[in-house]
Amino acid sequence: MKVCTDSCLFGAWIASAIEDKNISAETILDIGTGTGLLSLMLAQKTNAGIDAVEIDTNAFEQASQNVNASSWNNQIKIFNADIKKWNPPLKYDLIISNPPFYENDLLPENKTKNVAKHSAALSLEELIVIAKKLLNEDGTFAMLLPWHRTKLFENISAEHAFFIKEKMEVKQTPSHNYFRTMLILQQKETTQSKSELVIKNSENKYSDEFKDLLKDYYLYL
Repeated sequence: MKVCTDSCLFGAWIASAIEDKNISAETILDIGTGTGLLSLMLAQKTNAGIDAVEIDTNAFEQASQNVNASSWNNQIKIFNADIKKWNPPLKYDLIISNPPFYENDLLPENKTKNVAKHSAALSLEELIVIAKKLLNEDGTFAMLLPWHRTKLFENISAEHAFFIKEKMEVKQTPSHNYFRTMLILQQKETTQSKSELVIKNSENKYSDEFKDLLKDYYLYL
């Protein structure tokens, strides 16, 4: 799977929250790590032990290569496993996921992309239940979602006593509609902070907010 701008933005946003002490993260679980992007971004900003789980064998092998070639290979462990059967010996301070995007949308013919991009293998409710099981009582659950699935996710989360602490809605440009939502959730009731981010300004250049988040990861900002 390709590295996407929104995934980079999500990783940088979570890393910034950790640096600002808004999230405590000594142990991190990355569900559906794909190429290992999010784990590698967080490893650059924390000393956390990171477990990254990926069901697809090809993606697991790519993530393993990326981690092994990095300076953080002692910090990240990659597992080729089904998260629904995952039974680690610990609970996590932070669980992150960029989950299957297109439940009930048209499925592509490629079965690998089905698993990676659709929720045929893992529904939103299953993911929330798993996070509830594997998260410390005071832990944080962070998600990147298509904007049109946000309300559904919020409703399911509320049913399982997850409360939204921070919500950021993302646009490509000022003239576009929102297309992604980034969420930080916890298991204790809290006041929700809501904001928006525009990736490119009206001059089609990266916005100051985007550059501020990604400057430590993008070479040419």
